[in-house]
Amino acid sequence: MTDNSPEPRADGQPPRVERGGLWGLFLGLAGLLFPPYGVVLSVFGVVQGFRARRAARSHGSQAPGALMSVALGVIGIVVSSAMLSVLFVYQDQAAEYRACSARSHTVSTQKDCDEAWESNTGLPPVILGG
Repeated sequence: MTDNSPEPRADGQPPRVERGGLWGLFLGLAGLLFPPYGVVLSVFGVVQGFRARRAARSHGSQAPGALMSVALGVIGIVVSSAMLSVLFVYQDQAAEYRACSARSHTVSTQKDCDEAWESNTGLPPVILGG
């Protein structure tokens, strides 16, 4: 992202903090909020977390949030990949479910769409974001 390399330490001053880990944490959280399309943000979160840790290690400073950004990014990648694989495997059923949901104007007809999805796939409709 940006070059936030810490300044050299003077005697008695604590090292400057590497902020790249916080950016990675933000990207990892954003990737979790927008599955399955957040996989790109999650990958950026992982990369930014590793870059922040490497920069902090080379300058002898700290990178708060860097390890957490890597963890959240990996979780986001796994969740998004699982959702994309479900959409790929069940693409016909997903198209039928979306068409049924578009036609449903009441709670009971939406419930019928949900039950049809569950009976065809064995998966809850939450996986589709619905």
